[in-house]
Amino acid sequence: MARKKEISRSKILDIAYKMAVNNGLDRMNARSIAKTGHFSTQPLYLEFKNMDEIRSEVLKRISHELRTETLQKKYVGDALIDLDLAYINFAQDHSKLFRAMFVGGKFGSQIIVDTLMDLGTAKFKEQYGDTNYSDQKVHDIVIANWISTTGMAALVVNEVAKFSQDQIVNVLQAQIHDAMLNDRLDLSSEENPMFAADDEASLKDSLA
Repeated sequence: MARKKEISRSKILDIAYKMAVNNGLDRMNARSIAKTGHFSTQPLYLEFKNMDEIRSEVLKRISHELRTETLQKKYVGDALIDLDLAYINFAQDHSKLFRAMFVGGKFGSQIIVDTLMDLGTAKFKEQYGDTNYSDQKVHDIVIANWISTTGMAALVVNEVAKFSQDQIVNVLQAQIHDAMLNDRLDLSSEENPMFAADDEASLKDSLA
């Protein structure tokens, strides 16, 4: 009878996920995961090719939490604004993870980019269902909204500024309104590196 694994793949990922949520991704490596779980690094070598694979799986779980729970909270009853407020609150509550997700002036993972764009598009269409914009127009509006929201979140997290909920709502409503009035925002991902994710920014080292 084959010996049951004492340290499973799922256990390793559970530990890595909790580390990411509590402390961000920057300090997460094979040794820190093993130390936190009170086991050697050998199980990591047996279950995963490298840290890229572990972090990718952790980011997928973070993405799932963002999509299904964290960014689905209700505040003022406007779908897109609620999404923005939930994101800013997430950044405050998990500042280290927020900083790790946003690397060098742009999002560090395509998984996160896709998650935010999908959510933003869905929430825009929910809040502004009576509009008849092209997919490109909606895409531009959503990127503009995320740039504003992430900027405000960064100011709050870095304690550069404080905003009341009403102030955040007023700023974002004005930004969305202006974006909707503009014929072409020139805000494609190619033109705006913030949404041209670089996976190497957050997935860059081996298990060693």
